[in-house]
Amino acid sequence: MLRTLWRYGLAVVTVAVALIITQSLEKYTDVTPLFYAAIVISAWFGGRGPGLLAVALATVSIDYYFVEPLYTLRLGGKSLSFLLVFGILAVVTSWMSSKRRQSEEALRQARDELDMRVQERTKELRQANQALLERANLLDLTHDTVFVRDMNDVITFWNRGAEERYGWTREEALGRVSHGIVRTGFPAPLAEINAELTRTGRWEGELLHTRRDGAVVTVASRWALQRDEQGNPVAVLETNNDITERKRAEEALQKVQTELAHATRVMTLGELTASIAHEVNQPLAAIVTNGNACLRWLGGAQPNFVEARQSVERIIKDGYRASEVIQRVRNLVKKAPPRNYPVDLNEVIREVLALAQSQAKRNLVLVKQELANDLPFVLGDRVQLQQVILNLVINGIEAIAKSRDGERVLAVRSGQDESQNLFVAVRDTGPGIDPATTERLFDAFFTTKPDGMGMGLAISRTIIESHGGRLWAMSNSPKGAVFQFQLPPAAERAPRHE
Repeated sequence: MLRTLWRYGLAVVTVAVALIITQSLEKYTDVTPLFYAAIVISAWFGGRGPGLLAVALATVSIDYYFVEPLYTLRLGGKSLSFLLVFGILAVVTSWMSSKRRQSEEALRQARDELDMRVQERTKELRQANQALLERANLLDLTHDTVFVRDMNDVITFWNRGAEERYGWTREEALGRVSHGIVRTGFPAPLAEINAELTRTGRWEGELLHTRRDGAVVTVASRWALQRDEQGNPVAVLETNNDITERKRAEEALQKVQTELAHATRVMTLGELTASIAHEVNQPLAAIVTNGNACLRWLGGAQPNFVEARQSVERIIKDGYRASEVIQRVRNLVKKAPPRNYPVDLNEVIREVLALAQSQAKRNLVLVKQELANDLPFVLGDRVQLQQVILNLVINGIEAIAKSRDGERVLAVRSGQDESQNLFVAVRDTGPGIDPATTERLFDAFFTTKPDGMGMGLAISRTIIESHGGRLWAMSNSPKGAVFQFQLPPAAERAPRHE
């Protein structure tokens, strides 16, 4: 209410002041300028209503005090036109002054709101920068390497762990391409890695990095993709953990395991010496017999070249037989680092059973093969898989040898389960597994044999697990034991490598 009185009172006062001054200076100035000024002031500070009031008061004042006849509101033709023009101009002046005032008020309000938003945004950015600074300080506390790079692989953050790990200071690293400064060695093409990063938002793997002093380190690397509000990738956070010593320890352990596995294979072959000798002696004896027969066919009064030729062909065939036995023994006993190739499990089973055939006959054990057809290959080391199957077969034969009654059958079966994994099961009819020792069967140095080392099953389980599978034992029905292992199929079938 007071504000309204003030606005309209301003119109009255300004017009009154204009009237007084115009009367005082009537001889020296025109009548209308001060009244226009009063209208502008009223409309500017009071608004449209007070401006129109000032127009009305100014028109009446001019008509009463300055237009003939004076001191009356009667108008002549000339006076009417003057006051009409003045009134129209006064209304236009009042409207323009009011609109300009409103525009300036709106502009001032918009400016104030903008200033307020700028202040709020500045405060938010200051808080965000402070939070980022605190996080950066926290990242400097970790011993792991942490750095941020944009989508062009240019480094934008480099923590203290990165300085210590690679030897480049933060000032030296910022602005440089990350894969260039540490000379990254990738396990796959960088385009494939970036495609996975874009698709899933993260990537993990092992990388090779080169320090400033030229030393090469192996790191377990984790990448996380940052996106903006529109979902566009803007930066990559990379954390690296040095696993160089761990990799060296794993390689040393693998070397020791390979040495131990080789020693176990040699010991197994020692147990199979009689069987191997028998397998080799058979073709050698046949070669001698056929050689003597060939001499007789050629030494007669009329040489029989047909029979002599057949004898020579049998000699060649038996020579190949002996060579195959020797080759199988060489493959099993050779000392070489593991090599993963697609392997036909059925072929490996047949090779192992050929080596153990004589021992099975000596112990009156019937060996049955139940091999599934068209099995996919497995990816693995052929010699190591031979060792596992041979160990299980020998254990089964020895278990059956202890049995005094019942059938004496060793069944070796291969196939695929519901998960499409390949399996090999060695089933015997021996005395079976003692429930008290079931959980310790695969422990190192645990054995039920008087002269055993207790390493065969432990090494076999290690080999199978290193191939991504598992090995376990269970009781057979009605008696005996079953040792079975499971392996994933190879990604694709490929030619076999010796």
